[in-house]
Amino acid sequence: MLAAAIWISMMGLAISRPPLNHLENESEEVRSEAIKRLLEVFGMEDPPAALVRGHKQPPQYMLDLYNTIADVDGVTKDPTLLEGNTVRSFFDKLHSDQIEYLFNMSMVAKSEKILTAELHLFKLRPQVSLTFNRHHFCQVSVYQILDSSKKNMSQGKKLLSSRLVPIHSSGWEVFTITQAVRSWMSDEGSNLGLLVSVRTLAGLQTDLKTVRFASGRNHHHSKQPMLVLFTDDGRRAASLEIVPKGSDDSPVGPSLPFPSLPISAAARRSARSLDYDESGEKMPCQRLPLYVDFEEIGWSGWIVSPRGYNAYHCKGSCPFPLGQNMRPTNHATVQSIINALKLTKGIETPCCVPDKLFSINLLYFDDDENVVLKQYDDMVAGSCGCH
Repeated sequence: MLAAAIWISMMGLAISRPPLNHLENESEEVRSEAIKRLLEVFGMEDPPAALVRGHKQPPQYMLDLYNTIADVDGVTKDPTLLEGNTVRSFFDKLHSDQIEYLFNMSMVAKSEKILTAELHLFKLRPQVSLTFNRHHFCQVSVYQILDSSKKNMSQGKKLLSSRLVPIHSSGWEVFTITQAVRSWMSDEGSNLGLLVSVRTLAGLQTDLKTVRFASGRNHHHSKQPMLVLFTDDGRRAASLEIVPKGSDDSPVGPSLPFPSLPISAAARRSARSLDYDESGEKMPCQRLPLYVDFEEIGWSGWIVSPRGYNAYHCKGSCPFPLGQNMRPTNHATVQSIINALKLTKGIETPCCVPDKLFSINLLYFDDDENVVLKQYDDMVAGSCGCH
């Protein structure tokens, strides 16, 4: 009888305990949903394919730009430094020894607003000794190809940018080509590439040995022709949209990137208990670390920088009376008073939440191995207060 009772008891435990594979499946579903939501925050449907980069390095220009606008954790130093919120770099697909270039713009969404486009060319020193003195210049012109069969004739191309360049100089030269990129985005089939012409001040075509730009497979990848595109994907404007007061009883405030999840009563009690420290004392509202590690998430294969960042989080209580050190809003102060006086049922104390948010910057490889710099608003809690 005792053995039977034990067996029945064990069977009861086995029946009441969820199978391990069920828990694993549930955990995997939660992880999958969490990653999906995080990708939505970063404006992506799927993560770019992880690269086995080896020799693949981001352009120095993009690294320098990232370091100019972001600190070591990726937090924006000055929001006014970057035009728009996205910078993309594209390498030439022709790899021609001629000064003709083609860039694949398919990774740019049609909805992105084109702000500025630049052609970056690395000018090499002349191969031959020249009789020109160091003050002599040549005229470098960049054309949009309109008709491949007539690209060497005036009717087959359109002038985009032209300026004087010292013949004996060496280094990067930048030309604005915004008009061409805007036309390519409106009509993908019109992207026939760019043509560069170099002439003397007398209007004569120069020899390629006289004025040369790095191109093709014979030059280091760090000097390859590059198109740099500054855009705005509209996320910043969308986050500032306000729901009109009184429309469908919707709360007034910025729209959320995704719907909130339902919270159980147990979860609310658990969240409320976080306002206490280990000794049981109430913690005042404060900012605490919350490190987001991209390697742990599984994104280190395509993110160049940062490797992670400190998002911080707000934790603690907002007891009556609220001091100025708790940075309360007027609404929070009134709510705290009503709660303390018990004037209305169900009025809780104000919550400890971020009251200042900073943006971060992400430098990464997209699916076409272009390097992209994106700025994301409201990603770091700069300070906390009672609201």
